[in-house]
Amino acid sequence: MPALLQLDRISRAFAGVQALRAVSFSIEAGTLHALICENGAGKSTLIKILAGALPADSGTLLLDGQRYQPRDPHHALRSGLATIHQQLNLLPTRSVLANLTLGQEPARYGFIDRAQARTAARRVLQQLQAGQVALDAPLHELTLGEKQLVAIGRALLGECRVLIMDEPTAALNSAEVEALFNVLAALKARGVTLLYVSHRLDEIFRIADVVTVLRDGEHVRTTPLRATTPDALIADMLGRSLINAFPPHHLATDKVVLSVEHVSSGRAFEDVSFQLHAGEVLAITGLAGSGKTELGQALFGAWPIDRGQVRWFDARQQLTPPGAVAAGVGYVPEDRQTESLLLDVAVRRNITLTILPRLARRWGFLDRSSEQRAAQRQAEALQINAPSLAAPARVLSGGNQQKTVLAKWLAAGARALILSEPTQGIDVGVKFEIYDLIAQLARSGTAILLISSEVPEVLGLAQRVLVMRGGKIVAELPGEQAKAADILRAATGV
Repeated sequence: MPALLQLDRISRAFAGVQALRAVSFSIEAGTLHALICENGAGKSTLIKILAGALPADSGTLLLDGQRYQPRDPHHALRSGLATIHQQLNLLPTRSVLANLTLGQEPARYGFIDRAQARTAARRVLQQLQAGQVALDAPLHELTLGEKQLVAIGRALLGECRVLIMDEPTAALNSAEVEALFNVLAALKARGVTLLYVSHRLDEIFRIADVVTVLRDGEHVRTTPLRATTPDALIADMLGRSLINAFPPHHLATDKVVLSVEHVSSGRAFEDVSFQLHAGEVLAITGLAGSGKTELGQALFGAWPIDRGQVRWFDARQQLTPPGAVAAGVGYVPEDRQTESLLLDVAVRRNITLTILPRLARRWGFLDRSSEQRAAQRQAEALQINAPSLAAPARVLSGGNQQKTVLAKWLAAGARALILSEPTQGIDVGVKFEIYDLIAQLARSGTAILLISSEVPEVLGLAQRVLVMRGGKIVAELPGEQAKAADILRAATGV
């Protein structure tokens, strides 16, 4: 088959960090082409370049033999290339019809032709085997699978020739996954070309024709699925060992800091049980949608628990974030900028947020000199590089922002830390500073629950590894003896 989309030496860097380096491969017309890689290997950057959300620094894109240089996502859509991101870009309070036709409403004499819009919308839903979805229903009333079909329908209304889907099954149940696969098969039969981005090897071997592997921002290989194996793809994805660069492991104590007993929460996670000990780094890993992120939030009291029991330091009260903090538990969320930092507030205040009552003088006024000294101690201990502690946190680099979040909990004297993707979006040098800090904290007796998608990070830091898939713990592995392939097999179900 001819190549519909060609990438020739596509490169992109951010602040000196090379996200993509001369990536070249082709996608044939009418195929389902899978793209797989570890987190941080450049797939998000590549998707944004194809979708018109980012320009490439260098290289050439060809769409159907013609130069393709999208100025923005609307330009990409008009060119026949649509992207459905993991976080669906839909309007929850608007109707299904409004979401389907958004930005491409048919017009007549300068007015929206509502009858034509309804006819086109109904036709595309029937093509997607979703004729039961009411056009006038508010989007928020739909299931997640139905919302995804609405997103696909909007792309098809724009005469999409190439459809990019990023982790499309991450939050779907098994019935919704089957329905989606039927839709993808029908789209391929109609000649739509699909770029399917996923970690899930079992899905890829079931539905894809060709697979491309990226590693560290570079193209590793593109091959027909029939010419490779899951083990070979896992080896392609890993390709390197960072283990020797990590701090040495040490023995944890027998003191139980956290006890989780048969905890469940809706579709997020089910019947989860484990213990965390003082001085231990316990890693929980898995693919996007495995439930690991929601579990971390639940253990801090920020996600509802339907059944089961969580006990920190043997406390039996109902778990809430203030209760967890009072017990000595700190939580570093995945999205530090929106969930953990006050970006327009001084670095000093971000560090001392958890201890402001301690810094109050008589009558409740803040002792600013005490605050400055407390913030300075943490900034020096963690080597936070800031123009000034009075500067807003927004001006810091990603790595120094993350150090500031950690400093907040160290200032509070946290005895246990939940770290969710603690090195996401951080350059390599600062990553290993944070790794050393995690190891130091564990040696001092702090219990660390590390929630991470980065396999080398998990293997390099953890004494034990719990692997989640589909909301359940499917494997427990000893950190020093675990292999990356073992984790990926458990996480993907292969």
